Amino acid sequence: MTHSFRFQLALRATAGATLGLAVLSGVTLLTLRAVLDREINRSISSVASIQAASLADGTPGGMHFHEWDLTPEEAASVSGLIRYAQVWQTDGVSLLRSRYMMSDLPSDPETLVRADAGELIWAEQQFEGSPVRSLFYPLDRLGEGHEAHVLQIAAPLLARNEILGRAGYFLILLTTLLAGATFAGSWWLAGSAIRPIHAVIDQAEEIGGGSLDRGIQAYADTSEYQRLVEVLNTMLGRIHSAFESQRRFTADASHELKSPLTAMRGEIEIALRRPREAEEYASVLGSTLEEVMRLSKLTEDLLTLARSDAGALAPQVEAADAAEITARMVDRLRPRAEAKGIDLVLDTPESLLALLDQGLLGQCVWNLTDNALKFADQGGHVRVAISERSGELILEVEDDGPGLGDLDTSSLFERFFRADEARARDPATAGTGLGLAIVKVAAEAHGGHATAESRSQGGARFTVRFPLSSLRLSGMAL
Repeated sequence: MTHSFRFQLALRATAGATLGLAVLSGVTLLTLRAVLDREINRSISSVASIQAASLADGTPGGMHFHEWDLTPEEAASVSGLIRYAQVWQTDGVSLLRSRYMMSDLPSDPETLVRADAGELIWAEQQFEGSPVRSLFYPLDRLGEGHEAHVLQIAAPLLARNEILGRAGYFLILLTTLLAGATFAGSWWLAGSAIRPIHAVIDQAEEIGGGSLDRGIQAYADTSEYQRLVEVLNTMLGRIHSAFESQRRFTADASHELKSPLTAMRGEIEIALRRPREAEEYASVLGSTLEEVMRLSKLTEDLLTLARSDAGALAPQVEAADAAEITARMVDRLRPRAEAKGIDLVLDTPESLLALLDQGLLGQCVWNLTDNALKFADQGGHVRVAISERSGELILEVEDDGPGLGDLDTSSLFERFFRADEARARDPATAGTGLGLAIVKVAAEAHGGHATAESRSQGGARFTVRFPLSSLRLSGMAL
C-alpha cells in the first residue's frame, strides 16, 4: 500500500516532533522529581537536626520532640506538609513518637542496627497507606544515654506525586496538541512544497507526440524545482529531436522504397500491354534487376541503421588485416573508377593487424570510396589510405571533386542527406543518402568517429578514426 508524499512527510514530521517532545517531557519530569526530592531531603535533614537537638536538651534519660502543638485531627488535615518523627531502640522498641501519629513508622531491625553504627539511611516506605521518605538518624553522636537510639524522620510523598502527576498530564496534553499542530502545519507545508510537482505532472500529462516542442512551463520558485523543469524540458527536447528524426527517417525511407517499386511497376505494366520480342523482355528484366539490386542495397542499409538505433550494432571484433580488407574493397570498385577515367590510388602498408569488425570496416571503405567516385572529376584522382597513428587506426578517402563548399560537415552524416546532385559528376549514380550515415554508426560502434573537410587544393577528405584496443595485434604478439 502506498501513501502520498504529502502524507508521509507530514506523518514523519509529526512522529519526529512527538518523539522529541516525549523525550523532552521525560527529561522535564525527571528533573522536576529530582528538584522536589532534593527539597524534601533538605527538609527532612533540617527536621532531623532540630529534633535531635531537642532530644539532647532533655534531662538524662528523658526525651521530648520540638513539634507543633497539633491535635491528631489537625495533623491529619495538613498531613502533606508535616514531618513524622519517632525514636527507636535498636532492638525495634519504640521509645518516642510525634503525638499526632496514630501508629508507628515502618522500620526493621537491620536498618536500625546499620543506623546505630553511624550510617545515615534513606528509604521510601508506605505509612498508613501513603508513600513516605524516611531518614534514619543515629543518636549516639548526641552523647551518653543515646548509644542504642535511632531517630526516624519521615515526610509524606503525596504532594510530590500529585505535582508530578499533574505535570505529566500537562506534558501529555501539550505533546498531543503540539503533535496535532505539527501534523497540520506539516500537511500545509508539504502541500505548498509539492504544488509545483502537481503543476509539472499536469502539464506533462498533456504533452503528446504532436506537442513535444511545447515543453513544461510550470512555475517553480526554488532552484531544485527549476532544475527539475529544466531537466524535463531538456529530456523532452531530446525526445522531440529523436521523434522528428525518426519521422523524417520513416518518410525518407518510404520515399526511397517507393521509387524503385514504382519504376519496376511501370516497366512491367508497359511490357505486359502487348506481346513483345525476347530482347524487349530481357531489357525490362535487366532494368528491373537493377531496381531490385538498388532496393536490396537500400534494405540492407536500413537494417544496419535500425540495428544501430536499437543498440544491437555491436561490432564482431576479431583479429584481421585492415590493409587487406581495404585493398579488397578498393579492387571491387576499381572497374567503376576505370570506366570514369579516374585514377584510384591505394595507399596502405603491407599489413596492418588489429582487432576489429571486418564487415563494418569494409562498409566504411566501400561507402567512402563509392562517394568519392561520384564526385570526382572525369579523369581525376581518388586516394584511399589506411594507417596507424597515435594509437588510432585511420582511414582517409580523398577526391579532387568540387569539395564541400558551405555545407555543414556534420549534416553530411545524417540519414538521407544528399548534397546538390548537380555537384555529382554522374547523376545516374546518385545514392540513397545512407552511405555516410552508415560510416558514422560503424565508426561509433568501434568507439571512433568520422569527419569531413574540404581540401585546400580542391576536393574533399573524409576521415574515420578507430581507437586501437590494448589487445591490438602488433608484430608477433597479440
